[in-house]
Amino acid sequence: MRRREFILGLAMLASVGRASAQGRARRVGILYTEPGQANFLETSLREKGWILGQNLQIEYRITRGDTNLSQAYARELLALQPDVLFAVTNTSMAALHAEHSSIPTVFAMVSDPVGMRYVETFSRPGGNVTGFTPFEPSLGGKWVSLIKEVAPNVERIGIVYNPEPGNNSSAFRKSIDEVASKVGIASIETPSGDSSDIDRLIRSLKDEPNSGLIFLPDAITSVRRVQITALVAECRLPAIYPLRIFCEAGGLMSYGVKIEKIFAGAASYVDRILRGANPAELPVQVPTEFELVMNQKAARPLGLQLPPALLVHADEVIE
Repeated sequence: MRRREFILGLAMLASVGRASAQGRARRVGILYTEPGQANFLETSLREKGWILGQNLQIEYRITRGDTNLSQAYARELLALQPDVLFAVTNTSMAALHAEHSSIPTVFAMVSDPVGMRYVETFSRPGGNVTGFTPFEPSLGGKWVSLIKEVAPNVERIGIVYNPEPGNNSSAFRKSIDEVASKVGIASIETPSGDSSDIDRLIRSLKDEPNSGLIFLPDAITSVRRVQITALVAECRLPAIYPLRIFCEAGGLMSYGVKIEKIFAGAASYVDRILRGANPAELPVQVPTEFELVMNQKAARPLGLQLPPALLVHADEVIE
């Protein structure tokens, strides 16, 4: 380790030690979707000198993407008055935002923080909320292009997401419509009502010729990814997903960010706020790297030959 890096590391640990010595351990409230997500935050904070049970306490609430549960747990966390709140996914952030809290809040995996009025602008959030958004609007068009390249006969697509309030899809719809009109997509179907309509939408396209699916970022579908990808395979529909975890569960392909990088970045903001940074002055960070994952095993039952050009450029090919 270089001398300068060593000195900076000692200074960082000393500042955390002083914060602990001056009073109580700092407390972070986490509203997240499923087990394992909090591990990224814990690991990153530990590397920055925050030790559970010593200078740090973490209150966890796991929602599994359920809107009502998210709202109840948001109120519980706010009643504990943590120093920082950490929201994972649109559902969690929507639940915290609805309570009009003044507690500094960091989000991850939130699609459209400006459109949802969590922040004023990306460069100057302006309030007590900031974070990392892993999805930009142009991804909608990219998903359309990729599914059309893999399944050229697709003329009808279903856009899959949880239609309940707080699960934003409008951020992607413009780019989806623009590219769909150029590549010959005749119609676009969407769910309605509540999350129970997701399965109905998927099944409704089973008997519609030349249909495919685009999954938008959503806590409900992420939590149910094993059942969802099995249902899609049963209906013999080509589909593209926003994250690698869907391909690992059996999905055909995914294009999106690496989750661990988003969580590490969000953890750095939690750390900075615990040290006194103002969230209003921490810019919302957007992704700069994306990964393409292809699943040959899922393609075979569909009778699809994955394009060699895509396979060459894929970050990972599941055989």
